[in-house]
Amino acid sequence: MSALAAPVTIAATLPHSRGPLSEAVLDVLTGCRASSDLSEHSLAATSDPFGEDVQLALYVCYELHYRSFDGVDDTLEWDPDLLRFRAALERPFLAALRAGVAGGDDVDAALATLLVEPVEGTGPSYHLFERGQLWQLREYLAQRSIYHLKEADPQAWVIPRLDGQAKASLVAVEHDEYGAGRVERLHATLFAEMMVDLDLDPAYGRYLDVVPAATLATVNAMSYFGLHRAFRGALVGQFASVEITSSPGSARLAHAVERLAGERPGASRFYTEHIEADAVHEQVVRHGVIADLLAREPHLAADIVFGIQADAFLEDRLAALLMAAWDDGRTSLRAPLPTG
Repeated sequence: MSALAAPVTIAATLPHSRGPLSEAVLDVLTGCRASSDLSEHSLAATSDPFGEDVQLALYVCYELHYRSFDGVDDTLEWDPDLLRFRAALERPFLAALRAGVAGGDDVDAALATLLVEPVEGTGPSYHLFERGQLWQLREYLAQRSIYHLKEADPQAWVIPRLDGQAKASLVAVEHDEYGAGRVERLHATLFAEMMVDLDLDPAYGRYLDVVPAATLATVNAMSYFGLHRAFRGALVGQFASVEITSSPGSARLAHAVERLAGERPGASRFYTEHIEADAVHEQVVRHGVIADLLAREPHLAADIVFGIQADAFLEDRLAALLMAAWDDGRTSLRAPLPTG
């Protein structure tokens, strides 16, 4: 088993702004502006909801509910002006997500689409499995670190919003995600160890400044669904999408890590862990969480479908960005990773 080169930091360093919206939020967090002076609400409504500025501003607002940032006043988590500002960012983001998916309320049909692997697969996991290079694998891990170093935390928000078998089953899956009581088996720990093996920095939020908006959007959707009780169904759908599609992709990525990591045989442990675990989780989420939730609250069917489709929509956007960059031989990040 790999050992971390240094303790993983608890709070991330504040990123650099990417426009007036993220600059306004960062000014508040650094004490350069009073939250009562936030005046960019109208700009939020007219900015690209998937753009760099909006997505970073949203991510920074949401991170206050996780580990926050180094040196930021913890009381800002519930600052009413910041929350109003966040809501102004969320409205166009939600509208854009809804516009990007088909919708509907047929949960079985939405789940069925996740079970079909394309005959000729495309996308990052296929590319890395078949012909990916080490620099591309390292970029992929840096991109995914924004979620995997907090893996399962966004979904944990939904636990107190469920009841009965749905709650019991979701907690069972989360228990595995959190290492079944063993810190060395925390999925976030396994991912951090893999980062060290691939000469990446495992510090929480280390690559926030260089990942693009498409990466931030995949995590922001989880946070949005998780922090709003009204979207508990959407978060369950998003979680189902992740668990159902994880095993095949993890198998390809484990092979890619084994092929490219050289003399570091334990580097693929994060992905090999997910091959079997998520195959089990798929059944638990489908039959334990979703079936029971629909029996109790059948009106949430459309929200579950929305969560499934929104996750696929955002993952497809990110995959397209990665492949367009790699096919051109250029970095998918906002700045190249250090080579050493």
